Amino acid sequence: MINKEKSSRRSALRDMGSIGVAAALGTTFVSKNANAGSKKAVAFALIGDRWHNPDFISTALTKTLIEEAGLTIDFTCEVKQLSAEILEDYKILIIYRDGMIYPGGYDVPFSIYDPEETEIISEPPWPGFGGNTGMWMSPRKAGDPPFPRFDSTPQAWMTEEQGRAVKDFVKNGGGLYIYHNSTHISCTNKDYRDVIGAMYTGHPPLRPYKVHIVNRDHPITRGVNDFIVTDGQHYVLYDKDPEYVFMRSINEDGLEYTGSHGNQGVSCESGWAYDYGKGRICVTLPGHMFVAMWNPEYIKIQQNAVKWLLREI
Repeated sequence: MINKEKSSRRSALRDMGSIGVAAALGTTFVSKNANAGSKKAVAFALIGDRWHNPDFISTALTKTLIEEAGLTIDFTCEVKQLSAEILEDYKILIIYRDGMIYPGGYDVPFSIYDPEETEIISEPPWPGFGGNTGMWMSPRKAGDPPFPRFDSTPQAWMTEEQGRAVKDFVKNGGGLYIYHNSTHISCTNKDYRDVIGAMYTGHPPLRPYKVHIVNRDHPITRGVNDFIVTDGQHYVLYDKDPEYVFMRSINEDGLEYTGSHGNQGVSCESGWAYDYGKGRICVTLPGHMFVAMWNPEYIKIQQNAVKWLLREI
């Protein structure tokens, strides 16, 4: 049962719905509803990490799930907000982020400049730099100043308690939608891996690949055709029954992926769904770029997945 303080807080935050989700604030919910004046969001979405901008994610899901499918979502990128108490008032949990946080900071999350031409300067220097040094991403040369000294050691953010909260939420009837790199959390949380049924192993550089629908009878894939995207082709170790898989990624140029778990070939499971206890889970792996998220066939899958999780189809 939701206490009055929590209920009042959520009501006040939902009044912010007209502000939108552009910021996806880290220490509060930002609610985005399809219809003005909605009092209750159906889904709670934990989004955004070092490699995946929360603005990109909220923009993508606002189009596909909110504006077009009518779902209401409370967004946050603050991992500490994932708890059993928070989840008890939602029907769907969406996770769209990896399993790492970097409390000590890090360099740029991805290339946004020409490393051969652009020097990044801090004046005065940041603490720990050891002097007024610049930062280059290009190969080191004799006489170059040192790199900034970040303590860039990643830490797993999902606690055992949070993993149990996710597991209990689904077992007790909730719907869980796992996007893209969220399988990475399974690397460090046993309960979470048991629920979603797979563990991330890596991906090659961005490249075109085909998503092949292998089960056209599943409610999530009805009316969906194969499609091609340029995206991160994610690979996993899949734990569950093969019958739950409804789509696979395939590199039709014959390019394989070899990572810490050896050569995983040109193809991998890319979408699956099943009942778990009284609830349901759905995992779909495309999602690093808008060209994937807004591919017309993938939009159908996302919208069907939400309906299936809510037992509307």
